[in-house]
Amino acid sequence: MNLTHIEHLGIAVKSLETAIPYYETVLGLKCYSVEEVVDQKVKTAFFMIGDTKIELLEATSEESPIAKFIEKKGEGVHHIAFATKDLVSDLAECAENGVQLIDKAPRKGAEGLNIAFLHPKSTMGVLTELCENPNK
Repeated sequence: MNLTHIEHLGIAVKSLETAIPYYETVLGLKCYSVEEVVDQKVKTAFFMIGDTKIELLEATSEESPIAKFIEKKGEGVHHIAFATKDLVSDLAECAENGVQLIDKAPRKGAEGLNIAFLHPKSTMGVLTELCENPNK
């Protein structure tokens, strides 16, 4: 694997409008970006803490994976994302090691990153995202 650091922690929330003030007012973080990822049916808000980001995720549709997650488990930690320098190679290595892939090939995610998810059934119950910045 070519992992370099934790890219972000994804947190499912019912409402960005409600959640952002908590992160800004109580925790003292600054929301630097709000973005809708249409094909994933989600709206995101990002905060930096050290070298790691926190990504808040709000469903934009009842069919969104985030809406289903909140319905089943409630608001909370949704996934952990690791930065990688070679997403295609890492996906192949995961598959070779028997890890169930949600995404067999990279797709576009928030902030212009190439992303792919690993199924929590293969990752000790933790939805895992691999992210590659195509501009680095």
